[in-house]
Amino acid sequence: MTVRSAPSRGFIRLLSLLLVVAVAGTGCSRVGKMFKKDKDADEGQPVEAIYQKAHTSMTNGNWASAEVSFKRLVAQYPYGPYTEQALIETAYAQYKSGKHDDAISSIDRFIRTYPTHRNIAYLYYLRGLVNSSRDTVFLQRVWRLDVSRRDLATPTQAYNDFLIVVERYPNSRYAEDARKRMLVLRDTFARHELDAALYYLRRTADVAAADRAKYLLETYPQSRYQYDAVAVLLTAYNRLGNETLAADARRVLQQNDPSHPALNGEWPDYPSNLRKLNPFAGEKSAVDNRDELEAERQKQ
Repeated sequence: MTVRSAPSRGFIRLLSLLLVVAVAGTGCSRVGKMFKKDKDADEGQPVEAIYQKAHTSMTNGNWASAEVSFKRLVAQYPYGPYTEQALIETAYAQYKSGKHDDAISSIDRFIRTYPTHRNIAYLYYLRGLVNSSRDTVFLQRVWRLDVSRRDLATPTQAYNDFLIVVERYPNSRYAEDARKRMLVLRDTFARHELDAALYYLRRTADVAAADRAKYLLETYPQSRYQYDAVAVLLTAYNRLGNETLAADARRVLQQNDPSHPALNGEWPDYPSNLRKLNPFAGEKSAVDNRDELEAERQKQ
């Protein structure tokens, strides 16, 4: 009678490793076949069918799937009205999915290729929307960082995009909304200048504060923050001992914004130093404090 020895531990480990590799290889093969099958699903299909598939994905809010289908349509049918529309909707899908850099690249490429396209006004309008949203990143949503206190390069580009729509295509369906968005961006720029003026004012750099406030009034007249700029002038001139200019600023403020707290010496009301130590409090300035005070007065 022959007695067979038990398999060694090394042999068992080797066998287990081979089984794992075999299973993994089978799984990868199946996944690869699935992707290939999905990719091949659009090959040879009529352009109308691929476009309808992509459009359905758009309707359902599946932006990634729509982008993939539109790109496959362009690859198979590089010319024609469906292709031009697919290029436009690719940019929109990228914008909606937060791929802002890709969207800008797609838009710029379309504008260069089809500068006289019937929908060119929409492309400039869409580029404005994308540039308006490029700074809306995770940290801004979570920490509530004010865009006016960030780099204004992309909001400025957005303003210029909307300006193109308004000036070159005033009769287009996008012109009116572009004008409204320009006003919002204009207030953002004015707020940026006001925060800078308040920064100087807090550090008793009164001449610099007055210069920044005057720049706001000259560059962004009739903005939402114009009378806050006048309040900066009132405070700065009082500190500098220029009674004539301080009296002029007070007169303008009394005539146009008689409830402004600067008239009672209660502005600017800066956030406390304790708030700055709270990482969950978000950024806040004297302008925010005034807005909250106004909201409370309206409730009473």
